[in-house]
Amino acid sequence: MQTKISSIILGAAILGSTMVSAQTIRVASWLPPTNPMNEVVIPAWGKAINEATDGRIDVEIVYGLGHPKTMWNLVEDGIVEASYSYHGYVPGRFELPQVVEQPGLGTNAEAASYALWKTYDKYFKQSDEFKGLKLLALFTHGPGQIHSKFELNDVADLEDKKIRIGGGVQSIIAEEFHVTPVGAPAPKVYEMMQQGVIDGAFLPAVEQRVLRLSEVTNNLTILPQGLYMGSFSMFMDPYVFEEFSKEDQAAINAVSGEFLSIQAGQAWDVSDASGVLSARENGVAVKVLKEDDELTKQFESRLKNVPQHWVKTANEKGYKGQEILDYLRSQAHEYADSHGA
Repeated sequence: MQTKISSIILGAAILGSTMVSAQTIRVASWLPPTNPMNEVVIPAWGKAINEATDGRIDVEIVYGLGHPKTMWNLVEDGIVEASYSYHGYVPGRFELPQVVEQPGLGTNAEAASYALWKTYDKYFKQSDEFKGLKLLALFTHGPGQIHSKFELNDVADLEDKKIRIGGGVQSIIAEEFHVTPVGAPAPKVYEMMQQGVIDGAFLPAVEQRVLRLSEVTNNLTILPQGLYMGSFSMFMDPYVFEEFSKEDQAAINAVSGEFLSIQAGQAWDVSDASGVLSARENGVAVKVLKEDDELTKQFESRLKNVPQHWVKTANEKGYKGQEILDYLRSQAHEYADSHGA
């Protein structure tokens, strides 16, 4: 009997030891499973961490934990270990990374994400925007385009239309085009379009597939450089990170930062093509504008002064806004030229 009890105790001890050593980073996600973050980026990041730590750390995506603006709070409060979100959903808190959102960048998300990480590391690393969080990546989605129920032949066609925006630079763009802005997180757009709450939305092309906007829109207007880029961050609880061994911390860092930022940008770029394909397959009229089209010139004229709003904000915070904007753009274009991005 004593031998049996000892065996049970020993087995429980071994199980307990296994449970302690097999740690899981739960990543809260507010986008659908088909979004590139959940379909590609986080699984690849988790696989790399698991392999580098010899199985000591797993990564799991968890859904349904609330509005995207609460993701930072979930991590700060220790409810989950990590998450990601869109800076525009929290006005006033994450203004510096929005340097990448400004119209006129002219690169894809991969190059933009690389440039954003480099710029933040060079100029903003000591800011308090991510205080209480470990920053894992900074990245953008693909160029924001116009998904609408109406045909767009002139910028005047946007006036007074109810357009969903996600905050950040989109708020300023909405003013420039005299639209009626309707703030809402991206996953709400399908329902809002279906119910006639909005006439259109500013979003990357991928959402024709992921958010199934090809079912509720009639038109997709694609500008050569897009209207804007959307900035995100991925982050984790620094206290959880510090509990890992030095070896495992190094493994996480090796597949985060610049590397993870680039990987995320690449995934969004690839996904945009699938969005355009979904639109065409579902009968959405896709208008792909060229640089010398009159409508493109109209958009560029309206957008040319938008970046100065960010420059002014950065200046007021004690930074050299124009210098930083120029640096980001040069980094993005150098990366694009050298990587064919």
